[in-house]
Amino acid sequence: MGEIAENMDRLRKPITSSKRIKGSIPYYGASGIVDYVKDYIFDGDFLLISEDGANLLARSTPIAFSIKGKNWVNNHAHVLKFANNVTRRYVEYYFNMIDVSRYVSGGAQPKLNQENLNSILIPIPPIELQEKIVAILDRFETLVNDLTNGLPAEIAAVKEQYEYYRNKLLTFKQLSA
Repeated sequence: MGEIAENMDRLRKPITSSKRIKGSIPYYGASGIVDYVKDYIFDGDFLLISEDGANLLARSTPIAFSIKGKNWVNNHAHVLKFANNVTRRYVEYYFNMIDVSRYVSGGAQPKLNQENLNSILIPIPPIELQEKIVAILDRFETLVNDLTNGLPAEIAAVKEQYEYYRNKLLTFKQLSA
């Protein structure tokens, strides 16, 4: 990892919730945005990888996620800066696919420390192939998200249509004698 990304962990600054000044800047933790604060410590494109928490093993949410713009990151996520966005996205997809359990230490609180993170071997193909892989996975992710968002709405619309016609079909006028 040290060969393909600059680790920015040394710049992280955790702030307890009582000392955070509310604002519009995302404050990130191991699994995403925790809060919004007034100031920032990072500005740019970064890959965050969960450093600790049960999610490292349970994988209920992604353990790697890209962030852009001004932000603040606490000490529960590794902050990685890449030379280009294609490799950053490629590594993001890779980390969300692999099993990191053998790199995780700690019993009650699973932890992926910086040394173990750096020991994970990542196959890095030429940039042209990375671009193709990322483009395919981005399209697939968009399709899946469209289905996830669109399907419930479509099901609700069909259900409403079904109920309308069912009520029409089952509503009879009395015949006069």
